[in-house]
Amino acid sequence: MKIQVTLLRPEARLPQRAHPGDGGADLHAAEAVTIPPGERRDVGTGLALSIPEGYAGFVQARSGLAFRHGIMITNAPGLIDSGYRGEVRVSLFNSGSDPFCVAVGDRIAQFVVQAVETPGFEAAPHLDSTSRGEGGFGSTG
Repeated sequence: MKIQVTLLRPEARLPQRAHPGDGGADLHAAEAVTIPPGERRDVGTGLALSIPEGYAGFVQARSGLAFRHGIMITNAPGLIDSGYRGEVRVSLFNSGSDPFCVAVGDRIAQFVVQAVETPGFEAAPHLDSTSRGEGGFGSTG
């Protein structure tokens, strides 16, 4: 599969995998942004994608940014539906104690494409029973 990508500005770079076989491709910033501690900023990639129907793109954090600087994806993972054709933007949150500067070209997130099922939904008067039942948060100890 090949995903068609439009570079919306000169600073934009195609997503790139660091190593053969990597599941995620790096997304790069197409604009400079400073993120103060405890705040979030929207960072443009300068990319528009044509994700095929039956697939979706997921924007996920880069582990090094998260571990070293406390930079996280605000709505992790960010979902890009197959019908969306606008600019891919990444909402970053700075959980660290220092301002974080994003420079043009910096790797800011990972992009993963996955096949997705699109089931229908129907109302039901009751659900089948399972051994877990209604056990939710903390129910396993």
